Amino acid sequence: MKIDIDGLQAFVAIADLGGFGKAAGHLHLTQTALTRRLQKLEAWLGLQLIERSTRRVALTGVGRDFLPQARALVQDIGGAMQRLREMGQHGHGQFTLACIPSMTSHVLPGLIVHYARRHPANHIRLLDGASTEVRQAVLGGQAELGIALAGERHAELAETALFDDPLVFICRDDHPLAGRTRLRWQDMRGQDLVGVGSLMATRIEMEAQLARKGITLTPRYEVQHHATALNLVAAGVGCAILPASTFRDGDRPGVCRRALTQPVVQRQVRLLQRRAAALSPAARAFVALLRETDLRTAEAGH
Repeated sequence: MKIDIDGLQAFVAIADLGGFGKAAGHLHLTQTALTRRLQKLEAWLGLQLIERSTRRVALTGVGRDFLPQARALVQDIGGAMQRLREMGQHGHGQFTLACIPSMTSHVLPGLIVHYARRHPANHIRLLDGASTEVRQAVLGGQAELGIALAGERHAELAETALFDDPLVFICRDDHPLAGRTRLRWQDMRGQDLVGVGSLMATRIEMEAQLARKGITLTPRYEVQHHATALNLVAAGVGCAILPASTFRDGDRPGVCRRALTQPVVQRQVRLLQRRAAALSPAARAFVALLRETDLRTAEAGH
């Protein structure tokens, strides 16, 4: 059923303002256009709502009964349209973000705090998972936006580079290598390394880049999460090689990070969205925040 919103507005304006002239002015219409809107509504209903005469305008019995409902409909629709307009203008609403877990250490929390201050009424639903899961969530429509690592391109996904995230050496302050500010990959040989997820995108990218330089590392311990690796490092079990964004000096007492060079191995973090999908106002506001934030500085803790 198609609701004649224009006709309802015309009827309510005429009834509330007491005449065609005032109603036409209120709706910024000519009296002829206003009359046509009312006639169209009455024709569709098969009922007369207003009695016209040269002296006065009066509601019919049906019109009087219908007026409260018509007024409520116009007010509800007007309020809904105004709320939508405000959403579009001010980025109000909610959206779902899919994100790799490593971004939740420092980068994403800082962004969310900034976003919440700018849009206190908005809500974010966060789906954390591996890069492949993030891509599938965006492609499948479960998330409007995704933050993942560079991977195989998909025709339906638009990808924007956010920042390059270098791998760093994490160890205890009393480790023999902790006194050096920069380390080489060859210094990793013989270390009790804690490796994170042999099938994780970061690990695969690291091993591929090192293989091109003829460097092979075999971790002594294998875990599935960055937080687990950090726990083991803090306990003195071994050392770890992790993305810089996952750890800042001072995060854990007695644990530090050191730069790794020759070569510098890094992963690229990207923003994903479906090409054919229009973003909600809340998601657009988040993208705008991303564009004006230097995530390299943010992840470094400056």
